[in-house]
Amino acid sequence: MRVAIEKMREALVAATPPLLAFAAFLALWEWAVWQWGIPAYQLPAPSVIARKLVDDRALLFSSLLVTLSITVQAFLIATVCGVLLALAMAQSKWLARIVAPYAIILQVTPIVAIAPLLLIYLAPQQAVLVCAFLVAFFPILSNTALGLASVDHALLDLFDLYRASAWRRLIYLRAPAALPQFLAGLRIAGGLALIGAIVAELAAGAAGQGSGLAFRIVEAGFRLDIPRMFAALALLSFSGVAIYGALSLLSYLTLRRWHESARGRGF
Repeated sequence: MRVAIEKMREALVAATPPLLAFAAFLALWEWAVWQWGIPAYQLPAPSVIARKLVDDRALLFSSLLVTLSITVQAFLIATVCGVLLALAMAQSKWLARIVAPYAIILQVTPIVAIAPLLLIYLAPQQAVLVCAFLVAFFPILSNTALGLASVDHALLDLFDLYRASAWRRLIYLRAPAALPQFLAGLRIAGGLALIGAIVAELAAGAAGQGSGLAFRIVEAGFRLDIPRMFAALALLSFSGVAIYGALSLLSYLTLRRWHESARGRGF
């Protein structure tokens, strides 16, 4: 209990400087808008954005739930598919040679170019889900495959010496070795899933379809409701930070007792 309290205190101390810097930035922003009389349709003050968040909370938060729901679904599907395919690639060299080029092609193809094409063949929410999945899939696949391949050869020889089965190799050797890389892939994929959902929603919004938060940004732009655009953007930013923080906490709690990347430090 005492250790947990001490860790929380250290986390709060570490978070204080960034929070103070952010508060100072908001105060400077508020002062600059007031000092130079900048109209809200050009640059709304933080107080105006906060008031818009309160006034339009029903619309904005319902749209946020849509975006986060699709993001989480895409992230979970990408995690399952990425891990299973990485395991299969670790067991079969020829499968790895076949799959790797196509996975790289999907990763390097701009999602902005794919989203309008998917909207032709799929319903808006399905297209957003596929876009979010595509950008989140590759980091999990590549990091997990790298972790499974990064096993100490001396330990592999030891398992060969004791004639360990493939299942025991996976459970007691390959999976622990791949876990840090897998968790790093999760942290990357969580943010990318949100980005993919936003890009697809922007494309859907430009086509007059969609109900997510990025669609509300497009809608507010058409109506020149700039404070609502900033309010929606603030919600998306906080959501991205929350996703990264949650996955970083998961990584820390999983690795803190045995891996050097997490021992003796916070998340």
